[in-house]
Amino acid sequence: MKSTHFARPAVMAVAVATLATLAACSNPSQIHTRDGRAIPTADRPEVDEDTGFVNYEKDGKEMQINKSEVREIEEIK
Repeated sequence: MKSTHFARPAVMAVAVATLATLAACSNPSQIHTRDGRAIPTADRPEVDEDTGFVNYEKDGKEMQINKSEVREIEEIK
């Protein structure tokens, strides 16, 4: 029984550390377009220099916008 008593805090510590790591990986951002729109994204968008598109995820779907339409990409803190 005592081994279970010591295992619970260790399991909780690992769970908390895992959640903190996952939360740190997310970089919510906002794409500001030249026509004044603001597009919120769950993670930092990726710029594909070969295609000229900015790739991002919105509502679980992969989206693209032409890089020439983007004024800036701002990380939300």
